[in-house]
Amino acid sequence: MGKLVVTEFVSLDGVFEDPRWTFEFNRGEAGDAFKGEELREAEVKLLGRVTYQGFAQAWPSMANDWFGEKMNSMPKYVVSNSLGDEDASWTNSHVIRGDMQAGVSQLKERVEGSILVHGSATLVAALAEHDLVDEYRLMLFPVVLGTGRRLFADGFPRTQLRLLESQPVGPDGVLTLTYVPAP
Repeated sequence: MGKLVVTEFVSLDGVFEDPRWTFEFNRGEAGDAFKGEELREAEVKLLGRVTYQGFAQAWPSMANDWFGEKMNSMPKYVVSNSLGDEDASWTNSHVIRGDMQAGVSQLKERVEGSILVHGSATLVAALAEHDLVDEYRLMLFPVVLGTGRRLFADGFPRTQLRLLESQPVGPDGVLTLTYVPAP
């Protein structure tokens, strides 16, 4: 059975929207290794419609290294009732429609490796609500943005987490944090 991993870049005040602000920080070799290992072990990418559309616009032009090649070639599933099959044209993309819980549960049963979720705030909240998230991997940046969409926004289901691992990476005070839902 696949492991569903939510992976996000997050500011100290919980903002994860439009993470171009993360480029201001040096996450170092350890931070790059964290993201690289995460993608290497991933079998599938799962995204909400808005994140999917942003990724589908940006990533096809970034296939100049193994990371970009994998992002573009790996199977991608987008949870959406409004996205047509013709709109899911990024290589190896599939649409999950209807009952999100059933569709993602079936995906988890078919996959052996990690199912990686980036961005996708609405989807992440729904996955958490239905106890479908197996792990949260956060790269925490030492900045307070003050505005922007927060990962754990008002209305996010109460979720108690247990820290598996934390590591400072790079010279700028970036941390990687790995959590699992507490039993």
